[in-house]
Amino acid sequence: MVNLIELLKAIILSLLPISEIRGSIPLAFYYHLQAYIFLLVLSNMLVIPITYFFLDKIHTYLLRFKTYKRWFDKKIKHTRRKFGPMLDKYGYWALLFFVGIPLPFTGAYTGTLAAWLFGLDRKKASFFIILGIILASVITYLVVLSGAGIFSFLIKKTY
Repeated sequence: MVNLIELLKAIILSLLPISEIRGSIPLAFYYHLQAYIFLLVLSNMLVIPITYFFLDKIHTYLLRFKTYKRWFDKKIKHTRRKFGPMLDKYGYWALLFFVGIPLPFTGAYTGTLAAWLFGLDRKKASFFIILGIILASVITYLVVLSGAGIFSFLIKKTY
């Protein structure tokens, strides 16, 4: 039987900016929720409209606050520096690989921010970001699956 609290923890982790799907899949393995990874992937996809909504509606208001403005300017500078050359070279495919390689700060939030920042077509960008989420999910799943055998003594036992 599924523990809904554990499933909710994994879903919330998939929605958080730093962890996203990269953090929720290992937690799903820990809680023996591998059958629900598709749900975690879908919840990570919700990041795209949430981020666009934030950038379109709430961001303008928050720019009035110096702390937020400083943080956001730093985030924009980082995103332009990291993503700009890739976008110039690979176009929308850069979004797929930027989001799809499961490294810190390269998930759906940063990919959507980059798409918004560079004025990319939202539907097309969202499609490539979704493909990136799927790629990151597959990579993370395979890494955790291969590591699960090696580190099985750490994985929660249910009797």
